Amino acid sequence: MGELIGEVATDTLYFVERSEFDRVLRLNAPDAEKALLFADLARINTLYMIARAGSGHIGSSFSTMDMAAWLHLYAMDRTSATPDIYFSSKGHDAPGLYALLTALGVQDFELIHRFRRLDGLPGHPDRLFPGMVTNTGSLGMGISKAKGMSHAMSARGEHRRRIFVVLGDGELQEGQIWESLVSAANRHQGRIIAIVDHNKLQSDTFVSETSDLGDLEAKFQAFGWNVKRVNGHDIEAFALALSDWRNETTRPKMIIADTVKGKGISFMEHTAMESDAALYRFHSGAPDAASYSMGLQEILDRVNRRLETLATRGLSLETVEPPARVASDASIPVERLVPVYTELLLEAARKDGKIVALDADLALDTGLLPFKAEFPARFVECGISEMDMVSQAGGMALQGLLPICHSFACFLGTRANEQIYNNATEKTKVGYVGALAGILPAAPGHSHQSVRDISAVGGVPHLILADPASGADLRLLFDLLAIRGNKSFYLRITSIPWERPYAATPPQDLGIGQGYAIREGKDGVIFAYGPVMLANAWRAAERIAAKSGKQFKVINLPFLNQIDLEWLKTIVLGAPAIVTVDNHYIAGGLGEKLLAAAATVGWSGKVRQFGLTDVPPGGQPAEVLERLGLDCKGLAKAIGASF
Repeated sequence: MGELIGEVATDTLYFVERSEFDRVLRLNAPDAEKALLFADLARINTLYMIARAGSGHIGSSFSTMDMAAWLHLYAMDRTSATPDIYFSSKGHDAPGLYALLTALGVQDFELIHRFRRLDGLPGHPDRLFPGMVTNTGSLGMGISKAKGMSHAMSARGEHRRRIFVVLGDGELQEGQIWESLVSAANRHQGRIIAIVDHNKLQSDTFVSETSDLGDLEAKFQAFGWNVKRVNGHDIEAFALALSDWRNETTRPKMIIADTVKGKGISFMEHTAMESDAALYRFHSGAPDAASYSMGLQEILDRVNRRLETLATRGLSLETVEPPARVASDASIPVERLVPVYTELLLEAARKDGKIVALDADLALDTGLLPFKAEFPARFVECGISEMDMVSQAGGMALQGLLPICHSFACFLGTRANEQIYNNATEKTKVGYVGALAGILPAAPGHSHQSVRDISAVGGVPHLILADPASGADLRLLFDLLAIRGNKSFYLRITSIPWERPYAATPPQDLGIGQGYAIREGKDGVIFAYGPVMLANAWRAAERIAAKSGKQFKVINLPFLNQIDLEWLKTIVLGAPAIVTVDNHYIAGGLGEKLLAAAATVGWSGKVRQFGLTDVPPGGQPAEVLERLGLDCKGLAKAIGASF
C-alpha cells in the first residue's frame, strides 16, 4: 500500500504507439496469443509512464495485465448501449489500466505522457477520466460499489450487464470486503464477477497464504459466492472459467487468480526475490535507469520472438527524452521528517520498554523498518486493517503499554476515527503518526491526499494534534507529547523532502498551543504550519516586502487543535490583519480554530484564509500548488491584494 516518490528516469524512454497495438489485433493468430502480445505492449507503456513520472506501481499493474487485456479485448461487452463495467478496487494497477485504455482509444493516447501530472492521468483511478467508473485507491470499497451499481442496473432492467471488479489479496484484510459479501449472495447479484489478484504479497513483504489469508475458496463459498481458482497468467484457463459462468445469473462470482507480482520482467517478479528478502523492490516508485533498460529489453525481446513466429515484422518503438530536472539550491537546507522520526522513536524505545510500534502495511513509508529490526517483539504488523490496529493499540494502552500507530494520514485519522475516539474516551495514552500528510505529494491522487484529517481528529478529546515543520520541531514535539506528555497525540508528518528557507528554530520552552515567529513584521500576521505551507508563507512575506514594503510576521503554529489564548494575545493584539494558510480544507482546518480564538481574546481586523475548498488536483508538487494558489507567488499576490 506504499507510495514511494522518486526521480524521473534520466536516460531515453521508449513507448509503443497506438498503431502497433492495432497491428497486433489484426494478426492472424489465436485470440489468446494476441491478448498476451497486447498485454506486453501495454507493459512497455506502463513502464514508460512510471519511469517518466518518477512514481507508480509496477508490480501490481503487471500482475493483472494479462487478465485485464483478455477482458477488454475478448470477454467484455464494450460496445452495446449497456456495456459491461470493469474497475479495480485496489487501484494500484491504474497505470496498467491506462496503458490498455489508451491503446484501445477509450482514453486520449497522448495522456500516457502525462501520468501523475496536473490535468493528466492521476496516480489512482478517477471517474472523471473515460473508462474509469469509480474512484478507488482507498481499499476495501470495490464489492460494495459493484453491489450498488448492480442494484441500479436491475432497477433499469439491464439484466445482461456484468460488473468485473479486481481486488488485491492484501486488500482482503479490510473489513469492508467481508461486510460486503453476504448480501451480494442474498440479493442474487449474479452479474458481479470479482477477481482476486492473488500474488500473495503485501505492499513490501511476503504474506503467508495459510496463516494470513487461509483457504480463500472455502471462505468465499461460505458467503454464498460461486468460486473458481485459476492461474491468472494462463489466458485460456481464465477464459474458460468465465465461459463456464455464462448461464449462471443468480450467484455472485469470485475468481481467485494466482498471479506473480511484476509478471513480465523476470527480475521484477516477486518469485525472483531471495527467500530472506525483506522487501519487494518494485511495489511502488520508479525503476532506476538500469532496471528500466533491462526490463524494457526483456519485454521487447519476448514480443519480437512472438512476432517472428507469426511471420510479421518486429515491434517499432518511439523515443522520448525525459524531462529536465530542476536544480535545487544546495545552500538551502532540506527537511526530511520521516528519517528524523525513525531516529526519535528508536531513541525513545531504547529507554522505555513500554513503547510498541504498530504498522498498517506501511513500515517502509513510515520509517519503521529500523524499529522492526531492533525491536522485533515490540513491532506489531497489523496489515491493511487500520481500525483493528487502533483498537489493538487501545487494548495495549489499557494494559500499561505506550502503543504508537502508524499509517498514511489519509487512512489513519479518518478510516479509524471511531476507534481513535473510543480510545480517547478511556483516557489512556495512545500515539498516532500519520505520514504522507497534506496536499503533497499530489501525484498519487486525491485518495492519498490527507486534507480532512485535522477536522476528523482535531475535535477528539484528550488528544493533541501537531504538524512539525522541521526536524527541530519534530524533536521538540516528540519529547513534549510522546515522552513527557500524559495525553494521546497525533503527529501529522509530511513525507516528501522540502526546502526550509528560514533560519528560525523553536524555543526549547515552547508550550502546548503555542507557536513561534520565523519572520517579524507589523503589517499583519500569517499563521502556517508544516514544511510546505510554512516555507511558502515565509517566501510570500519576503515577496510582499520586496514589492510593497509591507512587513508581515510569519508564525509557525504546529499545534492544530490547541491554542494557548494568553500566548495568542501577545501575537495578534495590535495586528491589523490575520492570514491563515492551511494544508487542508479551510473547513475544519487550523484557520477556523485560530480565528475563533483570536475573536475570543478581543482581536478584530482584516482576515484572509487560504486552503482547499474543493477536491485537490493530482500532479507534481509545484504545478499543483500553483494551480491552488498555495505556492509562494500565488500567496504573495493574493495577500498583497487583500491588505
